[in-house]
Amino acid sequence: MKVLVVGASGLIGSAVCAKLRDRGIRIVRLVRPGSHRRSAQDDDIVELDVARAVTPADWLPYLSGIAAVVNCSGTLQDGPGENTSGVHARGPSALFEACEQVGVRRVIHFSAMGVEKEQPSSFSQTKLEGDEALMARDLDWVILRPSVVLGPGAFGASALFRGLAALPILPLMPETGRLQVVRLEDVVHTVELLVAPAAPKRVVLEIAGPEVLSFEDVVRIYRRWLGWPPARVIRIPPVLANLIYRLSDLAGVLGWRPPTRSTAQKEIARGAVGDVRQWMETTRIRPAALSEALARTPPSVQERWFSKLYLLKPLIFVVLSLFWIATGIISLTFGYGIGVDLMQRAGAGFFSGPSVVAGALADILIGLAIAIRRTSRIGLYSAVGLSLFYALAGTLLLPELWNEPLGPLTKIWPIIALQLAALAMLEER
Repeated sequence: MKVLVVGASGLIGSAVCAKLRDRGIRIVRLVRPGSHRRSAQDDDIVELDVARAVTPADWLPYLSGIAAVVNCSGTLQDGPGENTSGVHARGPSALFEACEQVGVRRVIHFSAMGVEKEQPSSFSQTKLEGDEALMARDLDWVILRPSVVLGPGAFGASALFRGLAALPILPLMPETGRLQVVRLEDVVHTVELLVAPAAPKRVVLEIAGPEVLSFEDVVRIYRRWLGWPPARVIRIPPVLANLIYRLSDLAGVLGWRPPTRSTAQKEIARGAVGDVRQWMETTRIRPAALSEALARTPPSVQERWFSKLYLLKPLIFVVLSLFWIATGIISLTFGYGIGVDLMQRAGAGFFSGPSVVAGALADILIGLAIAIRRTSRIGLYSAVGLSLFYALAGTLLLPELWNEPLGPLTKIWPIIALQLAALAMLEER
């Protein structure tokens, strides 16, 4: 049996691939261009931008010999490289039509819990459009609508809950709905059971855990699992919460994907609670409570490291970006005279002024590059290189700077170390 898994690099998609592979099923992993990482896995890898594959002809080359399709593709919010309509509706609709044309009857499609009841954002609206497109096809379809999916992988909500659990003071956003979080292994087991040709078909199943929790409850369970005492809780005022969501949207414009963008604000307010009886009757799965599932896997030092570093990562990138931009602006304004004086002491003569301007512009460009996700890696490497150049030039031309009480050359080294740490944690998955 050969199965095409769309969105195979995500939390659910990667876990589905691993489970089906263990069963001896041949997997074709369809991933977004540039997202594939080399590994020892012997799956077939194909790259395709789902949002751009909006005609059946775009999908037909990937359906040869395929017995079933599992569509795990998804994106939270529109932004650079992110298109909710393309990923959730137009691309999948073309895929479903192509499946109908070539006779690939079994299609398992991931949606989201509650989208048929309320659509507060383009995320839920386009998810519903994708569901309706599949239900209109003459296929053996299964639509899965999970609640918030949590698993060992540090993706999305799983990462956010871990990061919040590391805080000694838990900041709670206003208007967070109730959650019936479900474990990744239960979701993946569902796909394993339903991918078979003889499995139930033309059903919509809500997938969720056995208990209804508040956002605070979930964080508290993770914190207890990580071995830390209860955190003090503070309620974030709505004005400050809205500012955080808007700043997260700005980060999204720059290409980052924080889980606290305005779509999350709208979706978390409606919560994720559903009726799981049909799912349990169909699959015979008995979902585990979050605390019970976590207890099966004791936390490792890697878990604690990640949890503590998760919220430090955006702080590090913001600080580094603002640091380089600010040094450039200062060099062009209030500090210009001081910079020229230093260059003249170094013997630059006529080139003193242009050297200060060139250095300032380089600093600003590096800061902007670090701030933009697509160019962040280049910006960080450039920052390390320019820092080393400043240290070398200062040592050769003005060695007395090593004796300065404020340590202008000495402080270069912790900055380099921070930039190397940022490079180490740049990848999001």
